[in-house]
This record gives sequence, structure tokens and C-alpha cells, in this order.
Amino acid sequence: MQNTTHVYGIRAVLEAINSEEPIDKVFIQRGLKGDLSKQLEAMVRKKGIHSSYVPIEKLNRLTKNNHQGVVAQVSPIQFHTLEPLVEQVLKSDRTPLFLLLDQVSDVRNFGAIIRTAECSGVDGIIIPKKGAAPVTADTIKTSAGAAFKIPIAKVDHIKDAVFYLQASGIPVLAATEKTDKTVYDITFDGPCAIVMGSEDRGISPSILKTVDQLAKLPLLGEIESLNVSVACAVFLYEVVRQRRFKV
Repeated sequence: MQNTTHVYGIRAVLEAINSEEPIDKVFIQRGLKGDLSKQLEAMVRKKGIHSSYVPIEKLNRLTKNNHQGVVAQVSPIQFHTLEPLVEQVLKSDRTPLFLLLDQVSDVRNFGAIIRTAECSGVDGIIIPKKGAAPVTADTIKTSAGAAFKIPIAKVDHIKDAVFYLQASGIPVLAATEKTDKTVYDITFDGPCAIVMGSEDRGISPSILKTVDQLAKLPLLGEIESLNVSVACAVFLYEVVRQRRFKV
């Protein structure tokens, strides 16, 4: 069965997966046995859907209905595929601007970033299938509905998206404190993609090694970092400033 955010029951979740429903995550009861549950686990692995094994109490909190040990969290939006999205933007008369989120996990941060991205003219947001904040009712609310207006693409690995963007002629910049160069030293008049890192770990080292440029925000106080959604807004609006005023 299905309500606004969840599908519950093994057969119903299997049907949702086969129907290409935009499933963010599948919660499976620990110790669940049976041929049907094995079929579900195999399907989840095959499709690359994020899953967690949880105690039954967690499932009971997600739904009061007979969940049969399985609850799937369904996104209220349809996700895009990276390659067609990039090709579509490259064929337009826009100067490409993409935003990659390396495991930003807080739904409200995610919603705030989506809102800023839509307002600043970002062509698409790219997130990993695993480890990223889901698009929930809170995400939609925080985004002020922008989640329905801007394309969001899911990829297996952010690093693969970086390589694809670079091969498509779109340089990639990482927002990180691990550099002496600030965002105000960067020129944004051409195509670009910006990577923002997770709230606690920042951008993973493997991604930092693959990007074209690194840049940070100057911090003049005693606090060592900004909230990721705030930092993202500063980076994106520096792009807007330069492109709009031809700095």
C-alpha cells in the first residue's frame, strides 16, 4: 500500500521498484527471512537503491499499517538522468552552471540549497544515490517549492559526475577550506560546476583530487566554517554577480 511518502509491504515495494517509482530509501527489518524478502533485497542491490536494516520499532514509527518488515521512502519528485540533462543544457544558449552535493545529509539544508540554486539560475543539482538527504515534505517546504522547478539528478558516485562534466567541457570547482584561493579569485564567466561538501566531513579527498579548481570563503571571525547552505549561496551569487555585471 502507499501513502504520501511511504510504500509498505514486500510485494508493494517490489511493485514500486519495478514501476520505477522515485524511491529514496528502503528500510528492511533486521533478520527478515523468506524467498520474497530475498527477492526484494536482490532487487534493491540491482537498482542501486539506498537501503538500511533496522529494528521493527523503526518501521512501526514510519507507518501504523502492516508493513511486513519493509517500508520504502518515496520521493515526491521525479529525478533526472545526468547525461541527458547535461546534453540539454549544452544545446541551449545558457552558460552552464551545475551544483554537485557530496553527501549533504540534512533535509532542511538540502531544501535551502535547492531554493538558492533555483533563484540563482543553476541548471541542475547532482546528488549521489547513497548518503544524500532525501527529498521529503520538509525538503519541499524549505525549498519553497523550488524542488519542483529545478532538475535534480541522482548518480552512483559524485566522482563519476565530475568526470562526465569535465569531458563535456564543464570545469568543476570544489568549495573547500583546503586552499589559499578564495571564491573572489575565481572567474566564472564560462561553463562551470560547483561541488559543496557534507555538513560534517566536507568534500571527500578523492573528489578534491579530481576537480579543476579549489576555492574557499574568507572567514574573518572565530567560527571555522559556515553552514553549507549559506556557503553555497555565497558561491552561487558570486557566479551571478560576475555573469550579470561582466566582472
